[in-house]
Amino acid sequence: MAHIELGNDLPGILGLLAYRPETAGPLGDLAEVLLRGDSTLSRGERELIAAYVSRRNECEYCSNSHAATAAAQLPWGASLVGQVFADPDDAGLSEKLRALLDIADLVRVDGRLVSAEAVAKARAAGATDREIHDTVLISAAFCMYNRYVDGLGTPVPDDPAQYVAGAQALVEHGYRPPG
Repeated sequence: MAHIELGNDLPGILGLLAYRPETAGPLGDLAEVLLRGDSTLSRGERELIAAYVSRRNECEYCSNSHAATAAAQLPWGASLVGQVFADPDDAGLSEKLRALLDIADLVRVDGRLVSAEAVAKARAAGATDREIHDTVLISAAFCMYNRYVDGLGTPVPDDPAQYVAGAQALVEHGYRPPG
């Protein structure tokens, strides 16, 4: 049960968005642009960044949700996501994606930790300024989403099938609330 009465039994951020629909639109719009909008990073790569940040923040709901969504959109699916969670250095990622995950993790801890060296490493691996920008913003946004979900103690489903079903809905329909 959430720390406050939400008036619904929806898990994670879904219950919070239903509780405050006036914030659901802007939060959904931001996620839509960052994770599904025009980008040279694939949707799966961007979801992997969101899942990785959420896992490192120990946000179970967001981590599981975005891991399932990344897995649905990446070659090697859940196996790759599990490898990234276990050891991103040994997951067989491109140098570019690995460097972007390093930047995302620095932002997760403290944005001021992102150094010129970290950015240079990402650029040397082929990352564009836009990809670096979007990685920083995805990480920062997911720190906010993670703290929103965990700070209000929203319920977390135990059944992995719920995350797979939610991922399929996100892949098909996106992050904007229906309406």
